[in-house]
Amino acid sequence: MTDYYFTENPNAEHDEKHWSYELLGHKLNFISDRGVFSKNTIDFGTRTLLEAIQIAGSAEKILDVGCGYGPIGISLAKIFPEIQVQMTDVNERALGLAKRNAVANSVEKQTQIYKSDAYENIDDTDFTTIISNPPVRAGKSVVETIIVEAKSHLKAGGQLVIVLQKKQGAPSAKKLMQETFGNVEVLKKNKGYYILRSAHE
Repeated sequence: MTDYYFTENPNAEHDEKHWSYELLGHKLNFISDRGVFSKNTIDFGTRTLLEAIQIAGSAEKILDVGCGYGPIGISLAKIFPEIQVQMTDVNERALGLAKRNAVANSVEKQTQIYKSDAYENIDDTDFTTIISNPPVRAGKSVVETIIVEAKSHLKAGGQLVIVLQKKQGAPSAKKLMQETFGNVEVLKKNKGYYILRSAHE
């Protein structure tokens, strides 16, 4: 067993950190630990995605695939108090932290946080937005699954928004999104990170 963030039970010794970070004008409080992705700060890809994504507001039903300890889903729930956010991951340590972080930021009533390998345990097919900062170290097939299977979980008019680095497969992901959805756009490029969006038309 490794301590990679994409494993179910990271075997790294616990070393919890409590810290705050301002995202989109809101100061949020986080608990992180070893064995989860970007435990020391909000990673640049997540910050870039949050700056680029467009959320309508009250009618939104959001799914955060590979949520880690929760920065994307919790940020959106805090900014848009009327939306509902489902957050999933395979990493049980990350899920436990995400639940605690939802409570710490008073968004636990807006969020459902549960274990799922990609869409394995996700039954809903009416999400307006699916978001992912995908676990590239888990392999190309995982990223491809997140992209391809998103279509069957989005309602008409919904969107898939992902962040990837150019060197970690953004061009091939862009091509796959075009093939899957018939459209793709680059919402933002910054320091090698691409924010890609496809609409389920």
